[in-house]
Amino acid sequence: MEFTTPDLCDAHPAVAVLPFQWQSFGRRERFAGPISTVACFEDNSRVAEAVTEPGEGRVLVVDGQGSLDRSLLGDRLAALAANNGWAGTVIVGAVRDVEIIDQIDLGVRALGVCPRKTDKQDRGDRDVPLRLGEVPVNPGGWLYADRNGVVISEQRLV
Repeated sequence: MEFTTPDLCDAHPAVAVLPFQWQSFGRRERFAGPISTVACFEDNSRVAEAVTEPGEGRVLVVDGQGSLDRSLLGDRLAALAANNGWAGTVIVGAVRDVEIIDQIDLGVRALGVCPRKTDKQDRGDRDVPLRLGEVPVNPGGWLYADRNGVVISEQRLV
């Protein structure tokens, strides 16, 4: 899929841009797909659950409430996501094992890194509407990401 997020914003002024400065990881510098969501705080149980399922080209958007105290994605879960057909992950929180994730065929955006794993307490919600900043992010919507940013649309743009 060929696109740039600046071109998408120019062609579709109504799209939303997630209001974060992202760090990029993984081999895919550009990725897009239908959205699946996880809402959690310092517990990646729902993330682990999601990436074990067929991704079918989807993008997993994880609202980790901006916490950088625990990593919500590491090399093992990133490899599972890639092997199961996920296009990418966008994490409003931290990741770890970034030198290994950079070798995986997956797009990963996160706010930062943290070497500490989460305590699995079986908490969090899947495929729920999120609000990231002022931007609604709904399961089934579309996400487009490149080095310029992350764009959200209710329908497929390209």
